[in-house]
Amino acid sequence: MNRRHTLAIAAAGLLTALAAPIHAQEVIRIANVVELSGSGASPGTYFRDGVELAVKEINAAGGILGRKIVTTTADTQTQPGIAKGLAAKAVDDGAFAVFGPVYSGSIMVSMAETRRAEVPNFTGGEAAAITQQGNPYVFRTAFGQSSSFPKLARYINTKARTLVVIYQNNDFGKGGRDTLTKLLDGGPTRIVGEMATDQGQIDFSAAVIKARQANADAVFVYLTEEESARALKELRKQGWSKPIIGETVLVSQKVIELAGEAANGVTGHVGLTVDAPNPEMLKFKAKFYQAYKYIPDHNGIKSYMGVYTLKAAIEKAGKLDRVAVAKAMKGLEVKAAKYPGVIMDVSFDDKGDLDRESFLVEVKDGRQVVVATLPPLGKK
Repeated sequence: MNRRHTLAIAAAGLLTALAAPIHAQEVIRIANVVELSGSGASPGTYFRDGVELAVKEINAAGGILGRKIVTTTADTQTQPGIAKGLAAKAVDDGAFAVFGPVYSGSIMVSMAETRRAEVPNFTGGEAAAITQQGNPYVFRTAFGQSSSFPKLARYINTKARTLVVIYQNNDFGKGGRDTLTKLLDGGPTRIVGEMATDQGQIDFSAAVIKARQANADAVFVYLTEEESARALKELRKQGWSKPIIGETVLVSQKVIELAGEAANGVTGHVGLTVDAPNPEMLKFKAKFYQAYKYIPDHNGIKSYMGVYTLKAAIEKAGKLDRVAVAKAMKGLEVKAAKYPGVIMDVSFDDKGDLDRESFLVEVKDGRQVVVATLPPLGKK
């Protein structure tokens, strides 16, 4: 090898070394670590599409601090162990932020990887325990159970003196049951029966028989999407005519589609709905449908809003520094007037939990109908 060739190789290596950090700073890398197969495929797909729509809009408007966003997507297969491995890979690949997983059981495992690397992690998981472990890098894109269930409990107290609960035997379901039990304790509504069911369960006949035997004034159903639809069909099949009450998932668009007529008459509290009486929400609904040719549920909305929240936090920090952005998220208040992509004013506490308006809905003729708009918990 001659001297000129050796110098050329050395020069090329130097240019590559110098260019690497510059190139790394040219884009903001967001990793979608979501459920695209398995029982969580529906919410995971909605969540991914909401992220992608927000990223497309932000990039078209010039990006964040002049940087464009680049996304990658990985399928957790609705398996916590796979989610953990994919979160670790996202960190190793230089993700500035991770979005997902959606399911509580998966984020409870995978968030250890993003915490270790000090990478902000925006999750759709609702289990109360997610933000109760002191993780400074995990942030919700939707209400956690500690934020949504107080509103739900107030509603239940006005509708029933006795209640039976059908819940899912996992972090999500047990967290909801425990939170509701504590909130109803000592109040006018008494829980007279509990039926634990499994994720992926097909037959709900036994659970519904036990619910009917409890002879309660109403039933509270807290399951994931496909299971919720099966439970509603079984309740109607066995002639249940008393109130059926839920929280977000039970009255979601996907459950309504799967349950068909069985969903009509179901009521529930939702943090987000495309049928909210909000001009920005209606704009989002139209844009999402134009992009994907389907109507999103709360999962598509919350991830879309989450990306705009990340944008607000980065601009508050004033630099592309993960630790600084995580700190900026604490106590962050984002106004929709400045950031229309958040759709509604939102604030975050020091644990990563959010607070904003929410809604009571009833399913009528196969769609959500908003019957009340509820103020943020922190509003006097």
